[in-house]
Amino acid sequence: MKKVFLSFVFTLVSIVAFAQGTWQVDQMHSSVNFNIKHMGISFVQGRFDKFDGKAATGGANLDNADLSFSISVPSINTGVDMRDRHLISEEFFDVAKYPTIEFKSSSVTKDKNNNYIVKGKLTIKGVEKEITAPVTLGGITKNKDGKEVMGIQTKFTVNRLDYGIKYDPSGAGIAKDVEITAYFELVKQ
Repeated sequence: MKKVFLSFVFTLVSIVAFAQGTWQVDQMHSSVNFNIKHMGISFVQGRFDKFDGKAATGGANLDNADLSFSISVPSINTGVDMRDRHLISEEFFDVAKYPTIEFKSSSVTKDKNNNYIVKGKLTIKGVEKEITAPVTLGGITKNKDGKEVMGIQTKFTVNRLDYGIKYDPSGAGIAKDVEITAYFELVKQ
């Protein structure tokens, strides 16, 4: 009986310790992407090639985790150099003044479907707005080097006009809403 109890305690401590700690984004296995409607008939897709982020967890899940991410705006990549140069200009992101996009969570809670709802501040072009985004925990495992890794993903929409990106304010040529999709693999530090 004593061995069974000790095995149970050891297993419980291992599970809690498995996810607890600080996690850093692995850029090689992560991506930050966007999708925006163009001319009302098609879509332009792109990504940011440079970003960073971390998560601080207190248990074997994301309950009450502390998440923060930053994106290097000059790393925007739509596959068209001329468009990318226009996007980093004053008419869009104005990277000379605002080179990063920042996100900092204020709360992380689990919904009725065992997914997470993350609330926090998103800052684009110096404008900070509260957003709510669904986050799915893909799981926690060990990589080939024996390090613990965690996968999370999110998909949400922001109105670019809310953040001072006023080019084509009617939204006729370039839609107002931008769909953001991010996939992060984080390595425990």
